[in-house]
Amino acid sequence: MPDETGGNPIAASDLADQMMKAAGEAGIAPSELHEEVGSVFEVIFEAMARRRDG
Repeated sequence: MPDETGGNPIAASDLADQMMKAAGEAGIAPSELHEEVGSVFEVIFEAMARRRDG
C-alpha cells in the first residue's frame, strides 16, 4: 500500500486498475474477483482510509 493519504479515490482507482491488470496476467478472471470481494476499488479505498486512521 503506497503512502497516500486515506480517502484518495484517484490513488485507490489507480491501484484497483493495477490489481485487475495483474490478476488478468495471472489468469484470474475479473468475475472471480468480483465474486470474492465485490468492488476491488472499495476494498482498496477502505484499506487506505483505515491505514490513515490508525
